[in-house]
Amino acid sequence: MKEDYLEDIKKAISSTTRAIAEDKEIDVVFEDNLSSSDNKIVLPKIDNNEDLKNLNQLRGHADNEALRYKYHNKETYIQFEPSGEKNRKIYEVLENTRIQLIGSKLMRGVKFNLKSLYEQKFREKNLDTVSKQSDLNIEDAIDLYLRNKINPDYLPSNSNKALNLWKKWLNNKISDSSNQLLKNIHDQKLFAENVNELIRELDYYDNENSDDKDNKEEENQNIDQLENNEVNEMENQSSFSDEESTQSEEEVGYDETEMNIDQQEDDELSEVDEGNTENATPQYKAENSVEKILNEYEVYTEEFDEVITAKNICEDEELNRLRAYLDQQLKAYQMIISRLANRLQRKLLAKQNRSWDFDLEEGLLDTSRLTRIIMDPYHSLSFKKEKDTDFKDTVVSLLIDNSGSMRGRPITVAAMSADILARTLERCGVKVEILGFTTKAWKGGKSREHWMQNKKIPSPGRLNDLRHIIYKAADEPWRRSKKNLGLMMREGLLKENIDGEALLWAHKRLQARYEARKILMVISDGAPVDDSTLSVNTGNYLEKHLRGVINWIESKSSIQLLAVGIGHDVTRYYKRAVTIVDAEQLADVMTEQLVDLFEENENNLNRQTIN
Repeated sequence: MKEDYLEDIKKAISSTTRAIAEDKEIDVVFEDNLSSSDNKIVLPKIDNNEDLKNLNQLRGHADNEALRYKYHNKETYIQFEPSGEKNRKIYEVLENTRIQLIGSKLMRGVKFNLKSLYEQKFREKNLDTVSKQSDLNIEDAIDLYLRNKINPDYLPSNSNKALNLWKKWLNNKISDSSNQLLKNIHDQKLFAENVNELIRELDYYDNENSDDKDNKEEENQNIDQLENNEVNEMENQSSFSDEESTQSEEEVGYDETEMNIDQQEDDELSEVDEGNTENATPQYKAENSVEKILNEYEVYTEEFDEVITAKNICEDEELNRLRAYLDQQLKAYQMIISRLANRLQRKLLAKQNRSWDFDLEEGLLDTSRLTRIIMDPYHSLSFKKEKDTDFKDTVVSLLIDNSGSMRGRPITVAAMSADILARTLERCGVKVEILGFTTKAWKGGKSREHWMQNKKIPSPGRLNDLRHIIYKAADEPWRRSKKNLGLMMREGLLKENIDGEALLWAHKRLQARYEARKILMVISDGAPVDDSTLSVNTGNYLEKHLRGVINWIESKSSIQLLAVGIGHDVTRYYKRAVTIVDAEQLADVMTEQLVDLFEENENNLNRQTIN
């Protein structure tokens, strides 16, 4: 009986593993001294009930191996594997993180199992006893740092202290490259290239020709240096002594002045990201500074920019084909769509319920009171009048990021979201506008060509051709414009994203509307990226402008701003923000958030991240 029970457990785990790996023929074996291969997945041995005590971790191990089989290419991994023992360890850990994040986003059950496995890993590392940076390996610190950027729910318990010891230093070193990592988790090749770039930015451990002894000495020196930095920060010392500075430069190999400037910039961004308005720099909280940021933003030329309707980008035949593809994706969520539409419609129409004043001298005849006349002919007629409703005339503008980082599932979910909300809100008498933003070309397009022919003036500002797309105008019925949303599925449409200018464009369109309440909902990954612009300006040029625009709208405009991240955390940019991972979450999340915005007093809208 005992053997039969264990065999049933093995069969269940094996079947699930094959299903996740999407290979019915793969061998699943339970052995301790073997490793998985191209045609075999090896899981921990199960001999008795003791081995089943940690069943969730066992299932997590099985899910991890199945995901590795499905999403990991060994040849690609070897091709981009860096030199140096510690670098290889970082590379290995982050590749496994990539695989786990993909699985966690796609399947909730898998997410739970992987979380159990991850918790076990850090229990063995005594995470709760970490008191200084050197107590935690850098590869584990980067792993925690990346997971926290997506959602703190991906972190093991008792990890806050360990993460905080490393967070500021890692923000300074790898903030940009880590953002690129998270954008490319579905592309192993791009992800591997990003990991190598991250390792180069660390400038911390292995060099190409260093041996293990040198690596160990360098590691010890850097750990000492980091601990010294911690102590100095706690004591509010402004710099090292000359002797210590000289020694630090020799051992670690970086320019301290440059590091301090980078650290200062990072501190400013960190304080804003973490909502620390008391200590935040005036750059992000003073109104005149916000306007200064907006005034400092330059555009090299607007000659090649365009605002275009979706139907003018491609032919009707192609739009119909793309819309058919989007409808195919929507079929799988038909039940969810109906539930969302009904819930949202009920809640919004509830705010427009008609109410009446009765027993008036004039108005509409109150037929419900006619029985009184029959009983008493001398009783006067009763009239009623409808009360004014507090529900304001409303327009909602959906601004959708059409950049390359949204390619794949995120843009599909964004298009489905727009379609669902447009249909539902239209039923409730709410006007909806759907806009998109991207660029006309990669690497600058005609703007960059013009700049290169014009002696390459320094710091030219934004250096790419904007493309702002109107999918649906506010006064256009959904049925007439629904096929336009299929354009988001078009290969080659998604390029770079310059969020700040797109926000100003959508905001300007809303300002021209007559409705009393105006809502701007941004669907984006939150991070502006344009290689052409960033290569000839400061590294935070677009992000700084975006933050200034958001701050200006949130503090000075009557338009209500809400951001929705599709698989990306946008709470570090927007005060009102929600993050979703899949369309399945639309019913429970977007309904509640959108209804909140229709409330008269909505200042207490909470930031929320859905996993």
